Amino acid sequence: MLFGVCDMEAFQDSSFKKWYDPEYEFYDVDSTKLPNAELFEGVTIKIVFGSWCSDSKREVPRFIKMMETLNYDISKIEIYGVDRNKISPDGEVEKLNVELVPTFIIYREGNEIGRIVESPKKSLEEDLKDILTN
Repeated sequence: MLFGVCDMEAFQDSSFKKWYDPEYEFYDVDSTKLPNAELFEGVTIKIVFGSWCSDSKREVPRFIKMMETLNYDISKIEIYGVDRNKISPDGEVEKLNVELVPTFIIYREGNEIGRIVESPKKSLEEDLKDILTN
C-alpha cells in the first residue's frame, strides 16, 4: 500500500506499475475538452488516493496523463496515499475533509476552488475545466 506523501516514482514499483501503466497508456485524453493553459495561473493540485481502491487505480493515472498533456509540471502536484480509513501518517489528509478516494483538490492562489471526488461527473477534462472557469 502506498501510504503518505508519494511522488511519481512510487507508481513504478512493480506492485503499482501493473495497474498504473496500462490505465495511463490506454487513456485517450480528449484534447477538445481540455482547459486552456492560462487558466492554470496560480493553480496547485493535491491528490488523495488509495492504492487499494479501484476508483483510484483508474482515475489517478488518467488524471496524471491529462495533466502531462496540458504540460502541467507534475512535480508540483502533491500526492497523498491513504489507508482505508482515509488517514495519512503525517495527519495532513485529515485536515482536507476527504471522504472518498480519489479526491483531486484544485487550488488557486492557495484557496480551494473545487474538487473531483471518486469519479468525474462528466469527464476529467470537462470537470477540471468547469472548476477552473467558475
